[in-house]
Amino acid sequence: VLITGQNGVGKELVAQLLHESSKRRDKPFVTVNCAAIPSELIESQLFGHEKGSFTSAVKMHKGDFEQADGGTLFLDEIGDMSMAAQAKILRALQEKKITRVGGEKSIPVDVRVISATNKNLKEEIAEGRFREDLFHRLSVIEIRVPSLCERREDIPILAQYFLDNLIKANERELVISDGAMQKLKNYTWSGNVRELENAIERLYVFCDNIIVEEDVEKYLYW
Repeated sequence: VLITGQNGVGKELVAQLLHESSKRRDKPFVTVNCAAIPSELIESQLFGHEKGSFTSAVKMHKGDFEQADGGTLFLDEIGDMSMAAQAKILRALQEKKITRVGGEKSIPVDVRVISATNKNLKEEIAEGRFREDLFHRLSVIEIRVPSLCERREDIPILAQYFLDNLIKANERELVISDGAMQKLKNYTWSGNVRELENAIERLYVFCDNIIVEEDVEKYLYW
């Protein structure tokens, strides 16, 4: 499954929901931030390594594929993965086997691979930055998560959810007025759900008893 959408729309939540709604829900859900792993470490991170396979390999390490066996491997920000790493991922998906760094034995793995990106992978393919064969492997089912501005009817539900969590954690009641909620609905959320969550926390910190329109204008609009 390939999940696409802007930053902050909740792609990882969609991936978790897919996992929890499947027969694999009692097995591991392993998340890999593809953009955060240096290309020289990606093979060890994903496939593991044997003791002594390189200087700092003081013990055997199971990679993310093995750790996710039977469950779900979530490859976040797949569009930022290097071409060399893409080739290694493609081979693992094709063969359904991995070999640890420094090892000789092929290890079968059974994982559901869910990947996510905020990039247009077809454009990345055209520019030579993403493998077309890997794209077809990853995008058997494609889910696009719309931006928050495309689903403004969700804003009151999400805002109240974030506020309820803050009230529960801090034991201080606070309500959002109808006017303030309308202001939130009309706002351009370039950071999507993540920005909304941060905004509600900011309003919770600075406001007393009730969040009104003026509070939203003061602490949100800039």
